[in-house]
Amino acid sequence: MKKIFLLVAVVLGIAVTQASAQQRQPVRFGIKAGMNLAEWQGQTINSAQDMMDMTKGSLHRKMREGFHIGAVVAIPVAPGFEIEPGLLYSQKGMRLTGKIPMEQFDFLNAGVTVTNKAEYIDLPIVAKLYIGEGFHIFAGPQVSYLVSNKVQVQAGALGFNALNQEWDMQNGFREFDLAATGGIGYRFASGLNLSAGYDYGLETVDSKGNFETFNRVIKASVGFTF
Repeated sequence: MKKIFLLVAVVLGIAVTQASAQQRQPVRFGIKAGMNLAEWQGQTINSAQDMMDMTKGSLHRKMREGFHIGAVVAIPVAPGFEIEPGLLYSQKGMRLTGKIPMEQFDFLNAGVTVTNKAEYIDLPIVAKLYIGEGFHIFAGPQVSYLVSNKVQVQAGALGFNALNQEWDMQNGFREFDLAATGGIGYRFASGLNLSAGYDYGLETVDSKGNFETFNRVIKASVGFTF
């Protein structure tokens, strides 16, 4: 992890040096926020999928809806090329929903939902290449710190919520996550930014790596660069 932070520092140092040499393109600060659709992929989810198949549709895997919000810095390196580090609060995790697989209980519409609610601080450092007026593509590494991890269980029947409990589950989960992030976007002349991206986790979710399971997040963002 120290090597990762050293690499981040080197990249930022080079970018700032290049930006200083290009006085016509000032460093710009911005804010961004948007929606997350998060899930896990890998060995654990494959096992869960086998269990879902055995229930004949009674158990379903879903993405956890969440959001991200934070600040970015656009550092020009060359015409049409920027380095953009950011600092974001981001909600990740996954969700399983199910119902009692017995026809005699169908009228109850009894079901249960289990949600992993993982909250991270993301530090992405992306290279942005502009194609045309405002359209751009971006990609780069992202280091994330797990600030909170909870499991929520909800159960009910006939439209009534009979159980709604959550508890901390940070033990056993990896404190730092590493991902590759990338996507496309468009920046208007006014400074308004629209983007869509994807985070591809490279480290296992559990700290010991016993299960080959990784974070995956689809992001849709809106921001403004000053």
